[in-house]
Amino acid sequence: MSLLVRGIGELVTNDPALGVLHEAALVVSDGRIAWVGADAGAPAADEVLDVGGAAVLPGFVDSHTHLVFAGDRAAEFAARMAGQPYTGGGIRTTVAATRAADNDVLRARLAQLRREALRQGTTTLEVKSGYGLTVADEARLLRLAREVTPETTFLGAHVVPVEYADRPDDYVDLVCGEMLRAAAPYARWVDVFCERGVFDADQSRAVLKAGIGAGLRPRLHANQLGPGPGIQVAVEAGAASADHCTHLSTMDIEALAGSDTVATLLPGAEFSTRSPYPDARALLDAGATVALATDCNPGSSYTSSMPLCIALAVREMRMTPAEAVWAATAGGARALRRTDIGHLGVGARADLAILDAPSHVHLAYRPGVPLVSQVLHNGVPILSAASGRSGAESAVKRPESGEQ
Repeated sequence: MSLLVRGIGELVTNDPALGVLHEAALVVSDGRIAWVGADAGAPAADEVLDVGGAAVLPGFVDSHTHLVFAGDRAAEFAARMAGQPYTGGGIRTTVAATRAADNDVLRARLAQLRREALRQGTTTLEVKSGYGLTVADEARLLRLAREVTPETTFLGAHVVPVEYADRPDDYVDLVCGEMLRAAAPYARWVDVFCERGVFDADQSRAVLKAGIGAGLRPRLHANQLGPGPGIQVAVEAGAASADHCTHLSTMDIEALAGSDTVATLLPGAEFSTRSPYPDARALLDAGATVALATDCNPGSSYTSSMPLCIALAVREMRMTPAEAVWAATAGGARALRRTDIGHLGVGARADLAILDAPSHVHLAYRPGVPLVSQVLHNGVPILSAASGRSGAESAVKRPESGEQ
């Protein structure tokens, strides 16, 4: 069964760069993009979706989330807004709640957050563990995450749990040994929070080395709370992504620009912690590859909205709308080492976000407005246009005789 999506006022293909086409159309077949071009030359298809001049872009790729948890930390957020600084220590509060929750509770929260993300145009999610911090719980969280995405990350090295507070090296040994063996069958990635007061450079290297030895690919939380060795550790390890990148030296920027490691920026965390924003402009000007992600978690960035992150990146991090949209789509795909998502070239997965707007610029121009009106995931509509959407046909239909 093929589907012609036509009447596209602006089509963002990311092929090459932002790759914007006007008065465009595309054909989906077997969950993939089969044809892209001018609407006037569109081939026939079994079904037609006319979007009435709307902008269409690749589904967002959220390459950094923590979606398997219980409880919330609203009180902690309120305290920060009253002036208390963010230190990362509240993670242990979520660990306690998550350990006590049964699978049904965790699965329901995960499903809720995934639905939120899909409604806002996110078609690919990475999901980390890290709120269990026992052998059984880390494996359990990854099994649940694997139910919704293949992009699962073992983050046993999130913080040192309270029971190991006076012997952190013993905990690192557990993470690199028994915990990794239990978690690896359900994970694609290994991650570590390399930060002052959490895991130092040597501990982080040990965790990444062990994960790589178990067949996992490395990524890293780096330089969120202050300057540190995280960027250098990530680049040395050949990590797919160094995430946060809030406090960067000139040497850090040069290392990222001279490597294949993507700088994944998480502006929702800076928004929610009143911290300085990363210098995206310096990274881009140096030639580094930049991705945007939500860091959705209950403590420091409880948002599932990639459109919000795009708006923050443009307003607070001096990215252009085009750069921010690319970072939220193709950049996220680079951070996950994926070539089948994040663009709408022939052969790519048919993951589409259709906007109730004429241009991708409106994602930053109209912050907070729910502009994603329709979503296709692997070519299948998973979100229908709202009734009354200006100018757009709200349903897929079969063409009449003689209609393309």
